[in-house]
Amino acid sequence: MKKITLALATATALSTLFLPLASHADERIPVLSTQELVKECKFPASPESRSFCIGYTTAIYDTYLATRHPQRAKPFICVKQPGPTRDEVIGEFVKFAESAPQLGTQPASGTVLGFLAMRFPCAKK
Repeated sequence: MKKITLALATATALSTLFLPLASHADERIPVLSTQELVKECKFPASPESRSFCIGYTTAIYDTYLATRHPQRAKPFICVKQPGPTRDEVIGEFVKFAESAPQLGTQPASGTVLGFLAMRFPCAKK
């Protein structure tokens, strides 16, 4: 009897933990748009906007570096060293995004990767 009571208590506890998660499964998570990122990255930026812009764009590039498997996916962004400053690259990104307003509603991460691929292409072999 104790085993059944314990099993029911465990099942009840687990269901209270996981049922709220199931109700959020269909919830759409808003994605930062290119236009929103450009707004944060424009110069002169406030310290908060500048920090957000640098953190967001750096995270996109770092994720590209960390997730690209060198044997299965050829690199498409190759920054030669010494590279330009962050502020130079961010300024170029802002100009690029503003010159292509059709990208404004697109996810910012894809636009940043596309820009980096055009700005820092890998050499053809």
